[in-house]
Amino acid sequence: MPHRTTKPLPQSIMHEQVNLPGGSPIRVKWNHFPHFTFPWHFHSEYEILYVIKSYGKRFVADSVESFNEGDLVLLGSQVPHYWKNDDAFFNGDPALHVQAVVIQFSSDFMDQAMANYPELNHIKELLNRASQGIHFPAPENRSIGEHILSLKNKDGFERFMTLLQILNAMAHTPTSHTLGSPGFQKKMPNVKDQRLSKILNYINLNYTDSLTLPQLATQFGMNASAFSRYFKEKTAKSPIEYINEMRIYYACKLLQNTRQSISQIGYECGFNNISNFNRIFKTQLGMSPSEYQKQFLHP
Repeated sequence: MPHRTTKPLPQSIMHEQVNLPGGSPIRVKWNHFPHFTFPWHFHSEYEILYVIKSYGKRFVADSVESFNEGDLVLLGSQVPHYWKNDDAFFNGDPALHVQAVVIQFSSDFMDQAMANYPELNHIKELLNRASQGIHFPAPENRSIGEHILSLKNKDGFERFMTLLQILNAMAHTPTSHTLGSPGFQKKMPNVKDQRLSKILNYINLNYTDSLTLPQLATQFGMNASAFSRYFKEKTAKSPIEYINEMRIYYACKLLQNTRQSISQIGYECGFNNISNFNRIFKTQLGMSPSEYQKQFLHP
């Protein structure tokens, strides 16, 4: 079963802008690289991720599980996720690398058909369940994996029909299970606002630095009070609250996966006062950093 925190993890994360090719509702990527690098993020599109070769930890919504070769997950629109390889992948061993297939398809994929045709009810229910992320265990997922691999030689109509076959098979997989807890809440900002998207991307890249409200306001050509009002109107939180959530989630990942001291982690995440780090962490997650670390190091 997945590990979970006692409260939903902070949701201040990177928004990925997915560009679907040529008006098509489907994008397929064949990934070959030394290790997973994309940070904790979300996007509007649905996503299927099939791991051919790799292993490590998978973070989806508020779940944390190990993944290995043959791992298969369906993610709903705006579900936050992050794959992290084991430390061995960062030592330069050429035998260790990532080989994976990522399928992304639009959030309104066949909406009208699924709303009106009972033959598609099972796929509609599957995509509704995907709002928490769904895992399809190996070896039961082998036939789905074969369909996914066949996409390499398909495009256009054949690719579209194969995606329907994949979703049909997923909907009829009795061993699948949802990843996020029922209480997990998705409260993502409205990233369709281009100015907000630029602000969030800037914060995503710089939140471990000493960011201040005047600095952020100047960066985006606004005075501090106007910037603060605009940001809170769009995200329902102040810029500093948002930045602190980013820092606390990064701290969560470090506490889960490193042996650094609490002080080292606090400073690395951008807190220059460890008492402040401890206080904000406990406010957001209902436990101290040391209590949180024990939960993940000694499950």
